[in-house]
Amino acid sequence: MNHRVERVAGQLRAELSAAIREDLRDPRLRSMVTLTRARVSADLQHAVVAVSVLGGETERREALTALHAAAGLLRGRLGARLRLKRAPSLRFELDAGVEEGDRVLAAIDRVTGGADG
Repeated sequence: MNHRVERVAGQLRAELSAAIREDLRDPRLRSMVTLTRARVSADLQHAVVAVSVLGGETERREALTALHAAAGLLRGRLGARLRLKRAPSLRFELDAGVEEGDRVLAAIDRVTGGADG
């Protein structure tokens, strides 16, 4: 990944975080939503944003639905904030890394008997 693509991905993640926090009032986003990663295509036309949502499966599903519904609005906000000819199309996906880490820690606790050390 070249430097420009990495820079745009970082800016995109920061601007989207701010826009979600400040501009969206969707009740489905009441859970804590964290943008963990953004991948931008080499031509800067598409972005996949990984999202971590605090809560259960229902909260994760609702938050993802709300973000997909707001993708056009968020893309418009990005167009106004980023210095690009065209804001990238947005696709949101759940970041399974946090949940996977919890499963690994739970498995370790089961094997070690949950000892605190």
